[in-house]
Amino acid sequence: MPFGDGYEALIDGLYEAAVIPERWQGWLGGLARDCDATAALFSRIGEERLSIVSTSETFKEMWDEIWLAQGGAQNERTKRAVAFQHAGFITDGDVFAPGEAEQLPLYRDFLIPRGYGSGVATAISIPSGDFAMVNLEKPFDAGPFSRTIVAALDRVRPHLARAALIANHLEVERARSAAAALELMRLAAAVLGKGGRILAANSLLTRLMPSAIEDLPSRLKLTDAGADALFATALEALAQGGQMAAVRSIPMRARNDLPPIIFHLVPIKGAAHDLFSQATAILVATPLVQAKAPSADLVAGLFDLSPSEARLAALIAGGHAPREAAVMLGWTEGTARTTLRQVFAKTGVTRQAELVGLLRGAVPS
Repeated sequence: MPFGDGYEALIDGLYEAAVIPERWQGWLGGLARDCDATAALFSRIGEERLSIVSTSETFKEMWDEIWLAQGGAQNERTKRAVAFQHAGFITDGDVFAPGEAEQLPLYRDFLIPRGYGSGVATAISIPSGDFAMVNLEKPFDAGPFSRTIVAALDRVRPHLARAALIANHLEVERARSAAAALELMRLAAAVLGKGGRILAANSLLTRLMPSAIEDLPSRLKLTDAGADALFATALEALAQGGQMAAVRSIPMRARNDLPPIIFHLVPIKGAAHDLFSQATAILVATPLVQAKAPSADLVAGLFDLSPSEARLAALIAGGHAPREAAVMLGWTEGTARTTLRQVFAKTGVTRQAELVGLLRGAVPS
């Protein structure tokens, strides 16, 4: 029987991992060894993303590839495991007919050629609407996991469900703590989850509601249409991940009693984004005060402009027409106007006067 006298230590280690995310990899390694598995992973699956902790980087990378190539959670194995609705562990043989799995691209092109293909897994619902999955894997030729191992894993499953729930609650508290810490630094900020939904916001940010920000069920919305379009584009890039998920700055023009505001969308990734992190980004709002024309360096930093775009924008803010700015920069007027259109696109304005008003407020309050 797997675990033997080590069962209590295994369960203790599981609850430690729920509180200290760095422990997941070691815990999974022990679970895999006890069950004669080659690899194991604990994944959190949502509408837009897959977060994985695995016993090895190569196993994790393979599942990242599968996620992209096989339709995310709609890959045949995950889809069938979730649809099976069994409050326990299941093997591939429980959801595939004999000879069926090895004919599927998931197994034929990914799992079997890389030394896997015989799995045992369970799906666990999480209150956020996501679900967690635990998969153990061994070579296809090794045959299915025994019912003895399945029964042993079923003893662990209630603890897995509780550990997932604990980790989920802790992530909510971490989001609140992060927002509170930013408030101590006098930064108006919100921690955003998938799709741009607000997980936590400090009082400095909520003061901008509903004049500058709306907390909609679907996502945080900026009340300026141009700024919100840029924000939506930034969220789409964030969902794509990789190099697309860069820090983005979204300017909002002054309106009524509102000063100009720069919203900085900062992705949460790497070590900051563990398995159970519901947060995908931090949004920091920086209201601006009216001032003289800003420097090119300040403009570049606040608005994500290239050096040439920033130099032109600073001259425009200083009161120079595009033709004058072109002469000062040694450009043709056509180059200046083309660059100015690029500046318009990045700052969300459509007219030169709007750009001047926005840039003249480009000093953080």
